Amino acid sequence: MTHPFEIDLHSEFLQADLFLSMGQPIEAARVLQRVVAAEPRNEAALELLARSYFGSAQLGRAEETLLRLVELAPANGWARRALARTLERQSRTEEAVPHHRVADALGAD
Repeated sequence: MTHPFEIDLHSEFLQADLFLSMGQPIEAARVLQRVVAAEPRNEAALELLARSYFGSAQLGRAEETLLRLVELAPANGWARRALARTLERQSRTEEAVPHHRVADALGAD
């Protein structure tokens, strides 16, 4: 049997995913902050939160979230590529290069 709080977190995750798909990344991030606070090692929630921050040009927060995700899952090619692109958008191209290389080695798009 699942705990009611878990169902709420799952519902909030789905709501945030819907917000993001509707082009509302700030609203998605607001919802996801609660999910990540409750489940700080939830890779799916961290990825969606990073996408939300990136989509709303909150690049510092996107970078911080992607660094957490890369720490949890070093072989996550998507996270590496997203981190590289986030650094590039902050004009930190040299810092992005190693992350692009790892993403390439992992076969990430």
